[in-house]
Amino acid sequence: MYDVPKLLGSGDSCLVVEFSPAIEMEANIRLQCLRRVLADRKIRGVREFVPTYRSLSIHYDPLRLSREKLEGIVSTSLEQSRESAEVPKRVLVMPVVYGGEYGPDMANVSSHTGFDEDGIIRRHTSVDYYCYMLGFTPGFSYLGGLDEALATPRLSKPRTLIPAGSVGIAGKQTGAYSIDSPGGWQLIGRTPLRLFDPNDEENPTLIDAGDWIRFKSVTETEYRDIERDVSAGKYRPERFVERNGGDMACRS
Repeated sequence: MYDVPKLLGSGDSCLVVEFSPAIEMEANIRLQCLRRVLADRKIRGVREFVPTYRSLSIHYDPLRLSREKLEGIVSTSLEQSRESAEVPKRVLVMPVVYGGEYGPDMANVSSHTGFDEDGIIRRHTSVDYYCYMLGFTPGFSYLGGLDEALATPRLSKPRTLIPAGSVGIAGKQTGAYSIDSPGGWQLIGRTPLRLFDPNDEENPTLIDAGDWIRFKSVTETEYRDIERDVSAGKYRPERFVERNGGDMACRS
């Protein structure tokens, strides 16, 4: 991780703030801190913030905001973000029904890892996963923290259609498909939560970069009940905030 993040141009309407040459959680937490500080300032001319694994892209209107002025704002905001005491750990609990028709590749993962289905579920639900960024499709979260013992290669032949909500493993990654789409991940379960809602103008994605995900095993009956309530707009996903220091600190 760089002591001082690099400010890089990307065309005439995008400034990239690079925090590290590699994927590091501490660097990603720092860029999420910067993103929130900048967003709170409501800078005239800034169109969008796009966080990645190790950098923050700031898209802006060069007719309303010069790059020189934006770089100055970013520099002062970096100092402000470093002074933050801590980042609250925002956790979303994601119910998942594992195996069967919902997890058609559970046998593949079991064969590769040597764990039975219960062992896979127990390990998959035993840790919280950090969302580095969203990408691939709207609302698809790139999560870190998978138990390496569960790492399983992608399918040799990707599927042409995977149902939205499908939870899978690909190498050392895990995640949930936000919309119906092609994909090659090993599917082990499915969540009834709606991860992307294009009709929600304020918060179209259920997960944001910098959030944490805690998978929770549910029965098929519980899955169906939640799915029904989600469709009816009656279900509110379980969320909570943990406030502590340690690796959640924004300080450099």
